Amino acid sequence: MLYRQFGKLDWKVSALGFGAMRLPVLGNDPFTSPVNEAEAIKMIRLAIDHGVNYLDTAYSYHEGNSERIVGKALQDGYRDKIRVATKLPVGMINKREEVDRIFNTQLERLRTHKINFYLLHGLNKETWKKAQDWQLIPWAESKLAAGQIDHLGFSFHDDFAVFKEIIDNYDNWTLAQIQYNYVDVNFQAGRRGVEYAGAKGLAIVVMEPLRGGMITKTPPEKVAKVWETDPHNRSLAERGLLWVWNQPEISVVLSGMSTIEQVRENLAIADRSEPGKLTRQELVRYDRARKIYKSLNPVPCTGCHYCAPCPNGVDIPGIFELFNNVTVYDEPRLAKLRYQSVPPRGMKPENKADHCTECRNCVDKCPQKIDVPDWLKKAHHKLIS
Repeated sequence: MLYRQFGKLDWKVSALGFGAMRLPVLGNDPFTSPVNEAEAIKMIRLAIDHGVNYLDTAYSYHEGNSERIVGKALQDGYRDKIRVATKLPVGMINKREEVDRIFNTQLERLRTHKINFYLLHGLNKETWKKAQDWQLIPWAESKLAAGQIDHLGFSFHDDFAVFKEIIDNYDNWTLAQIQYNYVDVNFQAGRRGVEYAGAKGLAIVVMEPLRGGMITKTPPEKVAKVWETDPHNRSLAERGLLWVWNQPEISVVLSGMSTIEQVRENLAIADRSEPGKLTRQELVRYDRARKIYKSLNPVPCTGCHYCAPCPNGVDIPGIFELFNNVTVYDEPRLAKLRYQSVPPRGMKPENKADHCTECRNCVDKCPQKIDVPDWLKKAHHKLIS
């Protein structure tokens, strides 16, 4: 395992971090199906045994079960080998009094007396205002003083101006977690955010380095032709990860691994994660692939599920995945079959886009600021045609 400087801290972090958002499940739904706990624990411990020393989870992942399973995995001496990051779900809180209850629940789930990195989860313009109104930073500082938190950070989903405002508002941020991959170079915080946070001495934690797994799927023909010109025999996952690791400002790249094979593959790739590894010619290929993806992908949904649950039962991420697959991955038959059929092969009728009432709750929650109702109409029309 290769290690990198973690911002201003006197500590080196593993290039690969374990993201506990997509643990293996016993069912078809990666977010709501029960987690395969035995396999998840095995995966987490395998990663730690091979040098991973940063693990990221959150209060809401796997309907609250991610933290609990992480806590179990870190027994038997594993807690001393890793630093844990989890998050306060700012957008879910309706009363200031809920904050302490949530934090204490997290300590209990994780079976720990201290959280190494505590993040304000999913900050954007609205949740940042809520965090300020409710004095969440002074609250977190009280936990820092009490020794229940080592360091404070935030995860982010908005534009660069908001990112800069959050960083400039507080002098003691340790880390910023952002969505970043070779397709989303200029999306949200983007490259400007990487440079700004890096210049401020913040550790930069990258989520969605493979865009929710989308850029590891069979690429469109035009993208495939770009990669055919590369003499290196690299998997699509390796191409995506190496692009992020190529940048020296990046501290750690999170991977939401769902199988033991993915853990082994990513550990091997991490051994080749030196900054500046990619040649100028290779970076040109990434630029070409990015332009093609941007021209083809109609909905910028990463499948984060922040829009769920829909009050009307609409499976928003599932529908957008099918819609994007029709356009980008050239598989209309399978996508339409899944949409038009009923379980077990297809989608429940009550989960389809025609049940949208345009309440727009999803728009407020969407980190990508997608006009969800409008795109649901387009997706429904395309998938039933």
